[in-house]
Amino acid sequence: MEKESNFKRHHPLFRRYEKNPILSPEQWPYPVNAVFNPGATEVDGETLLLVRVEDMRGFSHLAIARSKDGKTDWRWEPHPALEPDRNAHEERWGLEDPRIVWLDERGEYAITYVSFSSSGPLVSLALTQDFKKFTRIGPIVPPEDKDASLFPRRFNGRYALIHRPIIRGEGDIWISFSPDLRHWGDHRVLIPTRPGWWDCHRVGLGTQPIETPEGWLIIYHGVRVTASGSIYRVGLALLDLEEPWKVQRRSDEWVLGPRKPYEQLGDVPGVTFPSGAIFEEKTGELRLYYGITDTTVGLATADMDQVLSFLLSCPSPTAGEPHG
Repeated sequence: MEKESNFKRHHPLFRRYEKNPILSPEQWPYPVNAVFNPGATEVDGETLLLVRVEDMRGFSHLAIARSKDGKTDWRWEPHPALEPDRNAHEERWGLEDPRIVWLDERGEYAITYVSFSSSGPLVSLALTQDFKKFTRIGPIVPPEDKDASLFPRRFNGRYALIHRPIIRGEGDIWISFSPDLRHWGDHRVLIPTRPGWWDCHRVGLGTQPIETPEGWLIIYHGVRVTASGSIYRVGLALLDLEEPWKVQRRSDEWVLGPRKPYEQLGDVPGVTFPSGAIFEEKTGELRLYYGITDTTVGLATADMDQVLSFLLSCPSPTAGEPHG
């Protein structure tokens, strides 16, 4: 077991792309302050990132960048894809942090994102088939709530949503269920914070859930508040394939955290915030797109077999322990 622990400590699962950051505000086709926290998917054989873009007023909208290999030669659309609807109370202060899943039975993409209302952040939903026309469903859970994604398929006829409400001041990851994408219930804590650990103050979903033979891969962020500010690091969990409210494994260690100079310099230093991922089945490569210091977009890659092997070596949560 000691050898396994050393492997996990000294051989990072995720390798930063050598040309990070891959997207920056200087590249954008119109003046912006920051580009970060993108949702990721594949459309027409290309990687599509739906990027949170903060304008020079401090409000965010969502914009599209595309690449054939998901790493280089990015192309930016000249106009925002989704902008705040000033007539909608929940979108008064902007749109943030999208996650994307393909709903095969509906034949469309589902985008969960944070709408910032005057009452606080809440989770909203939009649907699209082509990322040109969007159907806004609107808010699906009340504030304060964020860091949300649907699962790409239903369970016993119900849609499932991972999200992060603030309940009694606590920032745990929850799971909820719905028959129709509008009415949500059966709420329960999925992944709680762990007092004293690296993810002791808040946890939140990172990327969309990724289905694997071993279970649903969950990439999440954990926050520890220090004397010099909050540190956002990345952890992993594995959920049961058919009963996703059951946490099978959870990493004790973080697998990615702010280390490089570009992860320490920006609007919010010390932030590595995963929000989108793409798994290439042919190569086994997992591409993780993450926000850097609320300013730019970074890329880290991993071998999926190694990720799953690592997770299967992690503890199985037991009743009463802060693992989920």
